[in-house]
Formats: sequence, structure tokens, C-alpha cells
Amino acid sequence: MPSAPIYGTLAVLVVLFHFAFILFVMFGGLLWLRWRRAPWVHLPAAVWGAGIELAGGVCPLTPLEHRLRAMAGGAAYPGGFIEHYLVRIVYPPGLTPTIQWALGIGAIVLNVAIYAWVRRRRIEARVGAGAGTGV
Repeated sequence: MPSAPIYGTLAVLVVLFHFAFILFVMFGGLLWLRWRRAPWVHLPAAVWGAGIELAGGVCPLTPLEHRLRAMAGGAAYPGGFIEHYLVRIVYPPGLTPTIQWALGIGAIVLNVAIYAWVRRRRIEARVGAGAGTGV
């Protein structure tokens, strides 16, 4: 059976993955600049992220992280970077349904703006490429 430090490490990895997923939900549309199929990966993640917030739900990573912390002995870290900064971002104190709605709407608005901007850049690049051919 794994020891408490392993569970603590796993809990930290879940928090890091959760934070990375949040960043991907918010800014993953920018990957479309370099990877044509990025929307196929990003849009489902963005819908999930916004949907969790709009529904007032809890991401499955949250109870997983809590369970791993409990299995590690439930000891709080003495103020390391991850717990002091990232945990507060991923699990902000005082999270209310209104704040969750604002986060969900914010994710949608940000992603619509990113996709519109990337689409416009892709169109401009195509038009610019065609202008140099003498067509």
C-alpha cells in the first residue's frame, strides 16, 4: 500500500493538472494558431469547464484531490507555493453560485473572442498569401 507522502504528491499533481486544465479551458483556443485540429480537443474541454461553472457543479478533480489529501494524513502543507497560490486559484474561498456563473460566462466570452481573433488572423493570412501570387 502506498505511503502518505505518495498520496500527498499525487494530490499536488492533481492540483497542478487541475490548474493546467483551467488554463487550457481559458486559453486553449490560441492553439488553433498552430494546430488546425486544436478546436476538436479544446472546445469539448471549454464546454465542460464553462458547464461545470454554470451548473454550479464540482469538477471531479476536486473530490479526488481532497481524497488524496485525506489519504496522505490530512496534514496541511506549511505554506508551499502550490498550496499557497495554486489551491486558492483552483478552489477560491467564498465561491458562490454567482461567482461560478460569472466564471462560466467569462470563459465563454473569452473563448468566443479568442476564436474570433484567431479566425480573423487565419483569414488574413490566407488573403495575404493569395495577394502575393498575382491572382
